[in-house]
Amino acid sequence: MSTIAEALAEVRARIVRAAVAASRDPKDVRLVAVSKTKPASAIREAYAAGQRDFGENYAQELAEKARELADLPDIRWHFIGHLQSNKAKLVAPVAQLVHTVDSPSLARELGKRVAKEGRPRLGVLVEVNVGGEAQKAGAAPSDLGKLLDAVEAEPNLQLQGLMTLPPHDLDAARSAFEALVALRESHGGKARLPELSMGMTEDLEVAVACGATMVRIGTAIFGARG
Repeated sequence: MSTIAEALAEVRARIVRAAVAASRDPKDVRLVAVSKTKPASAIREAYAAGQRDFGENYAQELAEKARELADLPDIRWHFIGHLQSNKAKLVAPVAQLVHTVDSPSLARELGKRVAKEGRPRLGVLVEVNVGGEAQKAGAAPSDLGKLLDAVEAEPNLQLQGLMTLPPHDLDAARSAFEALVALRESHGGKARLPELSMGMTEDLEVAVACGATMVRIGTAIFGARG
């Protein structure tokens, strides 16, 4: 069984190969290591191997890990799970980027909590349910314009881009990624929405080929969730 450092090296190599194949600069793809349900010791191991961006799905778990790992000065926390407004108070103090803003009410609550913390503006991505899958969160594409405006109306938030959770099938995933890129182009392009958070362990290469600027990788780094 490979160590976390070895697994990280392989994932980074996959990103490089995928970027080169797509005639992209590998430095334009940020690796977010998805550490949900994994112990702080595993995060420390990845940190020691040079990883700085970590993704958590649950607000309480994020808050607890941020406290436990507060001695790691340049660690960057990404919140990548569905966020209820009443949990925004746990995420706002510690996250550098929230990938899953899917309603104006959540944007307002996050903005309020960031202001209360007196911290710099919180980066946010708007989650889009491009496939209209009932079991998945995210704004409908038809609601995207209003939601982007709502985020930009919050002085304590910084709109940085879009995120989606694709279907598991690779062809369907490609279609979802291409749809997200098209939505970005119709809502201000890269100038307004520079970041695209899309791609996980199974579809990393497809996501990079489609233009992902962030990939969220858990299993390939930390192993299957226990």
